Amino acid sequence: MYQRTAGGRGLMKNRALALAGLFQATELVRQAANHGTWSGYGAEACLNSLLAIEADSTEAVYGGAHNLRLGIETLIAVLGGDRRYIESLGYAISIMQLETRFRRDRTMQDLIGKRLQVIAGLGEDLEDYEKYDLQAQEIASLYCKTVSTIKPRIVVHGKPQYLQVPRTVNWIRTLLFSGLRSAVLWRQLGGGRFSLMFGRRKILRQAEALLPG
Repeated sequence: MYQRTAGGRGLMKNRALALAGLFQATELVRQAANHGTWSGYGAEACLNSLLAIEADSTEAVYGGAHNLRLGIETLIAVLGGDRRYIESLGYAISIMQLETRFRRDRTMQDLIGKRLQVIAGLGEDLEDYEKYDLQAQEIASLYCKTVSTIKPRIVVHGKPQYLQVPRTVNWIRTLLFSGLRSAVLWRQLGGGRFSLMFGRRKILRQAEALLPG
């Protein structure tokens, strides 16, 4: 589904970026589900990372660390034990568990990769916000047909008045999909449960170094 990106000497930096991508997605899901609004800039970065199938570096997946400010801040808070982000952490854990099962389905990965290439080219004649909404709609449909069929499904909690708005639902599914993309990248970079447990301090220091001034 995705081209592997190199680790090299910047392996810890790359892992921190992937985790920041994951936590940016899950924090945006929390915002959308509970408040009906979310950071458009942060969400666009997540969407674009999902469509960056042929990126040649981890940083290129996200268009630079500056696009992951929300994710980096959330990652730092989570690693520091800030319980205000417990919901975002819960979604991240669910996505990581989903990634384990998703990784075994090569047919689904190939189908998704081909479809995302098509979606990436949609809306070129539209204004950016219209293009992103169109792409989010198509990605949400793809999510329903593929990832959401993997059990157990990720359940998003929030306020019904927001979870019944089609545009909000499309973006939540797109963000969950982009979180899976980051979880796949984290795994490709050698990340796993033990590297997160025992490398927590190193990841925290690297995340703090990534935070834009």
